[in-house]
Amino acid sequence: MRVAIAGSSGLIGTALAARLREDGHRVLRLVRRPARGDDEIPWSPATDHLDGAHLDGVDAVVNLCGVGIGDRRWTGARKQLIRDSRVEPTGVIARAAAAAGVPALINAGAVGYYGDTGDHVVDESSPAGSGFLAGVCVDWEGAARGAADAGVRVVTCRSGVVLAPRGGMLAPLKRLYSLGLGGRLGNGHQYMSWVSLDDQIRAIMFLLRNPEARGPVNITGPAPVTNTQFNAALGRRLHRPTPWIVPSPALRAVLGEFASEGVLTGQRAIPRELERLGFAFRHATIGQALDAAV
Repeated sequence: MRVAIAGSSGLIGTALAARLREDGHRVLRLVRRPARGDDEIPWSPATDHLDGAHLDGVDAVVNLCGVGIGDRRWTGARKQLIRDSRVEPTGVIARAAAAAGVPALINAGAVGYYGDTGDHVVDESSPAGSGFLAGVCVDWEGAARGAADAGVRVVTCRSGVVLAPRGGMLAPLKRLYSLGLGGRLGNGHQYMSWVSLDDQIRAIMFLLRNPEARGPVNITGPAPVTNTQFNAALGRRLHRPTPWIVPSPALRAVLGEFASEGVLTGQRAIPRELERLGFAFRHATIGQALDAAV
């Protein structure tokens, strides 16, 4: 396959590009500067420019664009950037893919689509939730709809928290645990939908190859856990105690609005569509995923 990737320098993009190359596929990177080689495609989301001719002969585009959600305090400008860095590039890619007749577009998304689900189990048939992140996810998916309307097979990957050996959410947590500062956040009842980096990449590869896959697909492990369960499991893997409790007011004071939407709430999402299509997880429990990551 010839696969073009937008966002190839991030955690998932780097791992995906490496796996594709290992399997003998041709990887083309979308870059926001003049191309420096025949494996790069120049584009400019800010000016709505991606020449569809550059996508001629491409079998699929994987769009992983988007700035970090929880790495900075949310200001009005930061929230706008979180939205714009996802919605605008997706629209540009969708229009170019449709014009070039690219067979498939695998578009990033998030389980934040469902909002705060409490302990209620949700799958791809569940409605969108409320709040800023859910609204971003709805617009993000909507930006790819034009490609689907033009006949492109569009898959929206509603991913959970990716657990990786290096980078991602686990990196700062490991530092805290090494100092003996591990513990639950708030009441610890909020659910976390997680997936190992290996299964995230395997799932994207599976969706690239499977012509039946289209529409929203949850890329999450089959057994979401509460914050209390996650911290206990991580503490066991790191051989560190988890005695601390960070109260909700303290989290809101430090993290602002992100605490309410991204830390103290969560989604109990299951990968019903992936399992229906026959995908087999390598890391089906939080213990297995953490063993692989730490």
